[in-house]
Amino acid sequence: MPTSFNQSVIDEFRAHRGKVGGPFEGSDLLLLTTTGAKSGAPTITPLGYVRHQGALLVVASNLGAPRHPDWYHNLLAHPLVRVELGEEGFEALAVPTEGAQREELFAEVVRVAPGYADYQARTTRTLPVVRLEPAEPDGWEPPGEVRDLAGKLLETHTWLRAQLRHVRAETEAHFAARAAHTGPGEPPAPGLGIQIRQRCLAFCRALEFHHTSEDAHLFPGIAVHHPHLAGTFERLRAEHATVARIQGELVALLDGLAIAEPRRFRAELERMTTELTAHLDHEERTLLPLLAEVPWPPVAPPRRA
Repeated sequence: MPTSFNQSVIDEFRAHRGKVGGPFEGSDLLLLTTTGAKSGAPTITPLGYVRHQGALLVVASNLGAPRHPDWYHNLLAHPLVRVELGEEGFEALAVPTEGAQREELFAEVVRVAPGYADYQARTTRTLPVVRLEPAEPDGWEPPGEVRDLAGKLLETHTWLRAQLRHVRAETEAHFAARAAHTGPGEPPAPGLGIQIRQRCLAFCRALEFHHTSEDAHLFPGIAVHHPHLAGTFERLRAEHATVARIQGELVALLDGLAIAEPRRFRAELERMTTELTAHLDHEERTLLPLLAEVPWPPVAPPRRA
């Protein structure tokens, strides 16, 4: 829950299209909604930001306190966040930066907002600089206007496949940078490892939420009208357990990306990608015909007279 001060800032922000007074008057301010690392509950935090090369930068300064703020721990566990900026709201991927990239971006933040240098001077910890990037990978296109639940399922699956392709492309860029690097120091792709981790974790969290929604709501709802499909839904639930295992393996695999042997890593990533894609294909073959007649968004039942 936001503190009373934070809540007053949030209320003023939303009432005045992103403009607030008091200590934040004239500042560039956004609202960041993160998912609790332990609680799973949404938390809204007002934060200053700096625009840089198509992304928004936020700093986990905590006013120079010795510990990272809670919102930073939240986005490490749940990289998909929501940003409110003026009257606009959108989903974003939160990517902490590392090494030389972090130093370059922190210098840019200090140039625009010098107060962050004072916060850094107050603490021995390195203040994390987080890029808030579009949640959709480059080149992602939704499958058209969604008019039924089949279209919604296909839209979700299309997003998940695009995330997998993005993970593979970023992995190849990481290995290419490693191969091209000579001499001491950091390879010429700083921060790419954690970017891949965040992208993969976002994929896994989204897939977990998708499957939980299916198991708890979608499958029981369809089974009421199609009881003969109970066995099909049980098999899909069993597949979800298998997919959850693969997700865990994928996160563990990417945690070792910095020291991985490229050939073995590629083979493992390809195996997991093939299994996950096969599951999405099977789910579409099974569910799309059943969902084509269900309107989306849901139609409210008529009120009784």
